[in-house]
Amino acid sequence: MAAGLRLHLCPRLRAFAAASRPLFATAHSGAIPLPLRRAGPAMPLAACARRGLSSSTAAAPPAEDDDFATAADLRFEPPLQVVKYPDPILRARNKRVNTFDTNLRTLADEMFDVMYKTDGMGLSAPQVGVNVQLMVFNPAGVKGEGEEIVLVNPVVYKSAKRLLPFEEGCLSFPGIYANVMRPESVKIEAQDITGAKIKVKLSGLPARVFQHEFDHLLGILFFDRMTMDVLESVREELKNLEKKYEETTGLTSPETADNYKGTKDVFSFSR
Repeated sequence: MAAGLRLHLCPRLRAFAAASRPLFATAHSGAIPLPLRRAGPAMPLAACARRGLSSSTAAAPPAEDDDFATAADLRFEPPLQVVKYPDPILRARNKRVNTFDTNLRTLADEMFDVMYKTDGMGLSAPQVGVNVQLMVFNPAGVKGEGEEIVLVNPVVYKSAKRLLPFEEGCLSFPGIYANVMRPESVKIEAQDITGAKIKVKLSGLPARVFQHEFDHLLGILFFDRMTMDVLESVREELKNLEKKYEETTGLTSPETADNYKGTKDVFSFSR
């Protein structure tokens, strides 16, 4: 069994994160950051998704298509709060982003702040109540260390056949930890905070964190990936969160752990 993993916040993974290779080729302290690069065949990605590298706004014309987020969809008010299960926001459709402006960069910055304050490694926009295709993560889990990655509209186009178990947790499921099987590596396409297209392979811890956050963008929650025996070990804890939701909101829980029947295919990256 691999060392325990708590996505967003596992202290036991700090050494693992520190020892892991960078997600992208990183400039050494004091060196000039590598320039943004657009996706191309077999071209390694260097620094293209790192936070704060943008020097200008790259905005596509607003689409009238319902697949894309409107200004209202991207509206938020700090301080952001983590959405807890079983809030229906976590299952809602997350729209693609086609406007890369100051508001989007501010949202990403606010998400990083929440992530670090909650001892996190990654965070998706729906987890802070904004249903768009945006995630931020830093496998080092410490502000000022590692790489701060922002991915917009990510797509997985290939995943490894080898599956690895890790103990995951989630900020939207406080206090719940359990093993989840996931592919060892994934190849992804996405856009960075400026709208530039990127293409990269992630493996190890970065791949694990990415897949957890990517699932959130699909409305998939980490217990959806658990085997039945693992799910049984956390079922009562899930029901306790449902009860807390009902007591706090006065609403009936939109879903219940009593209905969960098994694992979602780990190779399936669709809802």
